[in-house]
Amino acid sequence: MLTVFNTLTRSKEVFNPLDPSHIQMYVCGPTVYDLAHIGNARPVVVFDILYRLLQRLYPKVTYVSNITDIDDKINARAKESGEDIRSLTIRTANQYNLDMAALGALTPDHQPRATDHITEMIQLIELLLERGCAYVADSHVLFHVPSMEGYGQLSGNSREDQIAGARVEISPYKRDPADFVLWKPSLDDEPGWDSPWGYGRPGWHVECSAMSNKYLGLDFDIHGGGQDLVFPHHENEIAQSTCAYPDHGFARYWLHNGHLTADSEKMSKSLGNVISVQGLLDDYPGEVIRLALLSSHYRQPLDFTKTGLDRAQQTLNKIYGVLRSVPNILTENWTSVQNPAQAVFEALEDDLNTPLAITRLHELVGALTKLPAGTEQRELAFAIRDVGSVMGLLQQPPEEWFNLFSFSEIEAVNLNVDGMIADRKVARDAKNFGEADRIRNELEGQGVMLEDTADGTIWRRR
Repeated sequence: MLTVFNTLTRSKEVFNPLDPSHIQMYVCGPTVYDLAHIGNARPVVVFDILYRLLQRLYPKVTYVSNITDIDDKINARAKESGEDIRSLTIRTANQYNLDMAALGALTPDHQPRATDHITEMIQLIELLLERGCAYVADSHVLFHVPSMEGYGQLSGNSREDQIAGARVEISPYKRDPADFVLWKPSLDDEPGWDSPWGYGRPGWHVECSAMSNKYLGLDFDIHGGGQDLVFPHHENEIAQSTCAYPDHGFARYWLHNGHLTADSEKMSKSLGNVISVQGLLDDYPGEVIRLALLSSHYRQPLDFTKTGLDRAQQTLNKIYGVLRSVPNILTENWTSVQNPAQAVFEALEDDLNTPLAITRLHELVGALTKLPAGTEQRELAFAIRDVGSVMGLLQQPPEEWFNLFSFSEIEAVNLNVDGMIADRKVARDAKNFGEADRIRNELEGQGVMLEDTADGTIWRRR
């Protein structure tokens, strides 16, 4: 039974879809003006796991994630670089998709670009004007926030917070300080389209309302994104969609992942600590980055560190090493009345509890090492790979995994580094520092460097 934490109700709920034969999910995608950073990747990995899990539980799932290719940041980057806006957004979107694929993310069923849906946005704005929920002022069209009773229910923001958090600065033509832009005029050197209100472009919020309506209808199951989108973006999507179509409820479940920091600091260009996915992929396989992102529950903050990456790589080395010892793991199929990985699935069905799922996966791997060769061993190995497929992990042939690394790291795996680290800990606890140093020196001689951290000892290749 799948349960999810619904931001709208601020509670964990049993997932009851509108139509159990067809689940529909919309997740806000990137604004394509620069390389994707690791903060952009977290929601992609989180909702990719939800997508995979839903595919296991239901016969059909439609997953939509948009590309925002109209934005002031895009305009500024194009002007700064001299690159054509269309060229910039196509190039950046293509690189984004390559980077996310390297992290094991499945391609959404639909990935609409905002620039391809201007007609739908204009139609939605016209409907809001007809219903008295929007107005035209100084060549802008604005949504009138007081026209919606209950505005702010998603974020729980007070009236003061709503005004302070408005994306567009308070302007004299606004009827209310919290009103937000649906359409704004464009200068000659800015992208724009003809509309009933003049040459211009849509506001950010109306884009997702129009595209989700087109691909999923006026009511759908899940809307997701990062916590930073709760207000104003998702709050305003609800306002637009429910005021335009008052007989429909828009999305039923709202899921949001927590913030990500880098070495305990917020990522920012001024600090010089923005970590691009492309840069990480130069040093780590995508599967390692993915596992590191899953180490914290998706709703909790995640501090992304090199130590966490090294620990994730060590974990995958261990599991792939164990799987490599099972004969015919890639060629045989198995069926079992009792799925030995059921406990891992149950953790994932409990609001995507990936830390618990990883712990239970470790338990299965530990049990596998104790089984003699035979049918039971193969069934457990297949179960580990099966649940790994829902997590987007452990799908490579083990030998291919180890071929990603240098000879020294393969040597380290074959040396049973984890066992030697455990022996070294026993020696240190017994204050037998001579033996502890001997183990460290032996590993260093094989190109394996140890690092003692507050969470235990990790290793990396020299």
